[in-house]
Amino acid sequence: MDHSIFLAKFWGWYLIIFFLILSFKPKRIKQFFNNLNDEKHLTISSFIAIIMGLLNILFHNIWEPNWKLVITLMGWITLLVGLSLFIVPKRTITVLKFINIKLVQLIYTLLFLIGLFLLNMVYGIVPV
Repeated sequence: MDHSIFLAKFWGWYLIIFFLILSFKPKRIKQFFNNLNDEKHLTISSFIAIIMGLLNILFHNIWEPNWKLVITLMGWITLLVGLSLFIVPKRTITVLKFINIKLVQLIYTLLFLIGLFLLNMVYGIVPV
């Protein structure tokens, strides 16, 4: 299977599931931020993000101006957030909390739309 197709399915389903969980259980995001105050949760979260981002980049670092660029950007953003959580945790948590409070609905809607876009590119639900 092509790496782009696989990663589009992965990120698409991941974002849709993430959106649905947060839509039905919004307290989960508050719980996530509370867990980041604990050193072990912070370390595990940063390692998972670094691993996910790095694997995405190693398998898919395509900078073409099409739908594959979205996958590449998802990998780089994930890696950068993971590294930031690991290197400057307090500053990163503060920035993430600020963004979450000010732009929560916009971000979740955007993530949902990106997930739908990626799944549409794979499954061809709506002709492009």
